[in-house]
Amino acid sequence: MTTMRHLGLGLAASTLIALATPAQAVTEIQWWHAMTGGNNQVVVKLAEDFNASQSEYKVVPTYKGGYADTMNAGIAAFRAGNAPHIIQVFEVGTATMMAATGAVKPVYKLMQETGEKFDPNAYLPAITGYYSTSKGEMLSFPFNSSSTVMWVNLDALKKANIAEIPKTWPQVFEDAKKLKAAGYTTCGFSNAWATWVNLEQLSAWHNVPLASKANGLDGFDTVLEFNGPLQIKHLQTLIELQKDKTYDYSGRTNTGEGRFTSGECPIFLTSSGFFGNVKSQAKFNWTNAPMPYYPDVKGAPQNSIIGGASLWVMGGKKPEEYKGVAKFLAFLSDPDRQVYIHKASGYLPITKAAYAKAKEEGFYKEQPYLETPLLELTNKPPTENSRGLRLGNMVQLRDVWAEEIEQALAGKKSAKEALDAAVSRGNTMLRQFERTAVH
Repeated sequence: MTTMRHLGLGLAASTLIALATPAQAVTEIQWWHAMTGGNNQVVVKLAEDFNASQSEYKVVPTYKGGYADTMNAGIAAFRAGNAPHIIQVFEVGTATMMAATGAVKPVYKLMQETGEKFDPNAYLPAITGYYSTSKGEMLSFPFNSSSTVMWVNLDALKKANIAEIPKTWPQVFEDAKKLKAAGYTTCGFSNAWATWVNLEQLSAWHNVPLASKANGLDGFDTVLEFNGPLQIKHLQTLIELQKDKTYDYSGRTNTGEGRFTSGECPIFLTSSGFFGNVKSQAKFNWTNAPMPYYPDVKGAPQNSIIGGASLWVMGGKKPEEYKGVAKFLAFLSDPDRQVYIHKASGYLPITKAAYAKAKEEGFYKEQPYLETPLLELTNKPPTENSRGLRLGNMVQLRDVWAEEIEQALAGKKSAKEALDAAVSRGNTMLRQFERTAVH
């Protein structure tokens, strides 16, 4: 009995000594993110797997609210001197982060300085172009990339005697009327992310400009141009269809996505990253398809642009912390890990090797809907109008554009009046951003 007790005390003492030994000190890496539901589980698992793979660093993921909340929290924390090491920022926050000189550590510099293996050419150019300088230097690390797809309730189509998934906008409008007649009375079709779907992607998919200077990728002094015939025609049609709920507005962000999984809206345009929720929540047969296009627009469809978010590394951290961040980014780039992220979340594989691996495994034969956004992004070589967009104060811009769209859908403005106002108000905000941004 005495021996056992001594042994116990001895073990306890050695544990205390081990805990106090500096060699055991683990460097914590704070990672702020905006992922909920199934995608939050993916984030947690990635951190756990990295932490288990080595003993020097511990990645601690923290959910900080939606995309805009997370970015604002990160910028506020940097000003207060307690920023996280890594912050997930949605793609439209890119210009704002680029302008925040000193607040961020460009990924290409981080990888150079820490000597971690890093080949920018290993990544899919349709994705990395968005987050790189004009010289191809990667500023942030693409994490969850997506594109807009059209989610379809196949059981609802069957119920309405619709033989095939619509490919064009006129077909969507026609089918939505049939779905309403078949009992889907509150919503024939809808979408999340009002401006992303109905302005940003619509413009790129039809190869018409959203703004000058390649939608801002070629310079901050860009001018908005999305009040052209195509965008006006599209919004005017939505105004008409909103009157009897053939189309029904679902909000500025993705809060209305549950209308698809609940079965209320049988056709719903939103991110391909919605896959995790659809898989776990939809109680009907479903699939997705490419965004519809207007067949009378020459050359349509063009290619889609990415959505989702990237990981920005914050400035002012210690060299040993940066070493851990670099190791974590290298860990995320591994092809097997990328295939896991792709399969679990529906977000795109960001490396060429991971896409090739998923294809070789015959993954898309079983789940073709996970390849839809990749096929959209690579449908044709990107043009000035479809490489992406980079506009300052994009969070606020989107709110202004959405406000004008809402006015139009409520019957208070025509499509032309609303889009003209969205453009002129937006241009004022862009000029403001230019004055305050550090180039």
